[in-house]
Amino acid sequence: MPSIPSARVSKLLINWGQGDQAAREVLIPLVYDELRRLARRHLRRERPDHTLQSAALVHEAYLRLIRQDQPHWQNRAHFFGVAAQLMRHILVDHARNRAAAKRGAGAPRLTLDPEVALPKAREVNLVALDDALNQLAVLDLQQSRVVELRFFGGLSIEETSVVLGVSPATVKREWATARAWLQREMKNKETNA
Repeated sequence: MPSIPSARVSKLLINWGQGDQAAREVLIPLVYDELRRLARRHLRRERPDHTLQSAALVHEAYLRLIRQDQPHWQNRAHFFGVAAQLMRHILVDHARNRAAAKRGAGAPRLTLDPEVALPKAREVNLVALDDALNQLAVLDLQQSRVVELRFFGGLSIEETSVVLGVSPATVKREWATARAWLQREMKNKETNA
C-alpha cells in the first residue's frame, strides 16, 4: 500500500465522515495513485481486450464513494476495502452487461493473483465468482468479506484483520475455509454447466 502516512489518511477519512468536504478534497489526491494501482491490479486479471480502463474504473468507484452521505470510515484499510468492493461490483456489472450484449457468448475471464488464488485455479469467471461470493455471504458473511478484501482489495492478512476487527489468525482460518468452499462451489458449477 502507499507510503502516505496511514494516520494522516485515516484522520482525513474520519473528518470526511463527519461532513468535512474539504477533508475529502484533500484526501482524494493522496489516495488516487493507490486507487489506480488497485484498479490496474483488478484489470490485469481481466482478458486482454477488456474495454474498461483503470482510470475509468477509479473514477466510477470515486463517484460511488462520494455519493455516500457521511460515510463512517474506520481507517485507511477500511476505505480501500470499500473501494475494492465497489470496483468488484463495477467489474461484475460490466461483465454481466457485456455477456448480455453478446447474448451469452461467454463472460469475461479473470486470472487470479497466485498469492491469493483459489487452490489449483488460475482463471475464474468473474460473474461466477461474484455469484459464489454472494452465496457464501448468505452462509457466512465474514468469510465472504475476507475473500473480497483479500482478493479484490489486495489487503494483507493484517490489514484484513483491522478492517474486520478480528485477529490475523481468524482471518487466516476464514480465508482457508472460504477458498475451499469457493473452489468446491465453482467446480460444481463447471460440472453442472
